[in-house]
Amino acid sequence: MTRIAVLFGLGLLLVASTSAQQPPDDPHFTGKTTVMDGKDLTAARRRFEPGARSAWHSHDKGQLLLVEEGRLRTQKRGQAVKELGAGDSDYTGPNLVHWHGAAPGQALVQINVGFGGETKWLEKVTDAEYNKK
Repeated sequence: MTRIAVLFGLGLLLVASTSAQQPPDDPHFTGKTTVMDGKDLTAARRRFEPGARSAWHSHDKGQLLLVEEGRLRTQKRGQAVKELGAGDSDYTGPNLVHWHGAAPGQALVQINVGFGGETKWLEKVTDAEYNKK
């Protein structure tokens, strides 16, 4: 009888702990949502003076760029240079070589979000590459 009581108690404890991990419906969402661990996420803000830019580089697990102020100029290797304004974003997938920085004549404040892994730095972006449209 004691074993049955202990097993029953452990079962109740397991059910209680499982339901504690899944809060009741949140009025801010429709359907089931789960907060995920962000231990591999990094976020930073960087200001670029007009014309300043990174070297070519890649990220093991990708990068998300958000333009807070100014204009961002970016290019993924083999693709055209593109410009983004305040409120715009750009995602670069894992191991995709790219660069980013401020547009000519306009400063930039960017927010970059990394998803873990390392950044591999390559050669500097030439003026010809930067000015290509």
